Amino acid sequence: MTTMTKRTVLSTLLLAGFGMLGTMAAQAADEPLRIGLIATYSGPYADYGRQFDAGVALYLKEHGGKVGGRTVEIIKKDTAGPAPDAAKRIAQELIVRDKVNVLTGLDFSPNAYAVGAIATQAKIPTIVMNAASSAITTSSPYVARLSFTVQQVTDPMARYMLKEGIKDAYTVVADYASGVDAETAFKKTFTAGGGKVSGEVRTPMNNPDFSAYVQRIKDAKPQAVFFFFPSGVMPPAFLKVWKERGMEQAGIKLYATGEATDDSYLDATGDVALGLVTSHHYSFAHLSPKNQKFVKDFAADNGTKLRPSYFAVTAYDAMAAIDLTLQKTKGDASGDKFMDALRGLRFESPRGPVEVDPLTRDIVQTVYIRKTERVNGQLVNVEFDKFDRVKDPAKESSN
Repeated sequence: MTTMTKRTVLSTLLLAGFGMLGTMAAQAADEPLRIGLIATYSGPYADYGRQFDAGVALYLKEHGGKVGGRTVEIIKKDTAGPAPDAAKRIAQELIVRDKVNVLTGLDFSPNAYAVGAIATQAKIPTIVMNAASSAITTSSPYVARLSFTVQQVTDPMARYMLKEGIKDAYTVVADYASGVDAETAFKKTFTAGGGKVSGEVRTPMNNPDFSAYVQRIKDAKPQAVFFFFPSGVMPPAFLKVWKERGMEQAGIKLYATGEATDDSYLDATGDVALGLVTSHHYSFAHLSPKNQKFVKDFAADNGTKLRPSYFAVTAYDAMAAIDLTLQKTKGDASGDKFMDALRGLRFESPRGPVEVDPLTRDIVQTVYIRKTERVNGQLVNVEFDKFDRVKDPAKESSN
């Protein structure tokens, strides 16, 4: 048998399997709910998967291991980072071999885009726990997002900077889908409000040398810089060079989205983060009774060294959304019924009130402006301003 013939046969079997699974889903409301969690569990971004796991585990512990009246089985798979081909293959295996009812996780946007086509073929509900490129929810009618979009947290920062009198800004972003989204969203809002973007830089994802970029900015002398990098290794490296080059002393202000001061990495980032103003949808220091309980229970399960980050809170909320949706469908996880019930869902999260936009299947939530400060010996993101009920600006015109 030729390689091409083998591929054709495999594709046919997969599609046949998808069709059978769609029929079986409606009959399985009293069986365990099998959830496929696709995430990064190895490599430099392994903390993403660890945070997902902790959020999922806490919700299940609080609810007796069940959602929508069904016992839950979590099947975890590692993509080892942004790897769309691996994510697609894993999604196929989870559906055909492991017979999952729901897909979730998806920390990187390229992975989420790759899984979208599989979700459509299989009619499998897919809940994005992080991947933040705007168009992901348009990749399939079976994809919804409980995290955020890059535009959703970038637009408020541009508005805040304009309010602070910033008229001339430089942008620095990582060169991948979410970075380009951030650059585009910032430029659109900032220039619409009368600001000028005097320079733009896109850096490679792997081991960029920030020194040359920062020197270029210093020579250009803008009022401020807005930057976006995925949380983890890149923000601390950039902030270190920023401090070493005396950018603050040069009078250039610095702003970012909350990935730069991800709670999970903030202690390791250290004092180079002090004073940085960021925009995001969650800080573990958020002052609400629900979040204070969430943080306390999270610490009881994971110790005080692992802070809940926005990855953990979205994983917790994704389980809540699955639970509430299945309550509405009486345990039926079949694709169309599940997605119809999910649209318009509203509930109180540790981050504040959230809802699933019925038209876009994207999250609607509060975006907070925070400043990194040292409180009781800990570096924390202290919220001091907010924008309520923020939709994804990239889709808002269609609402």
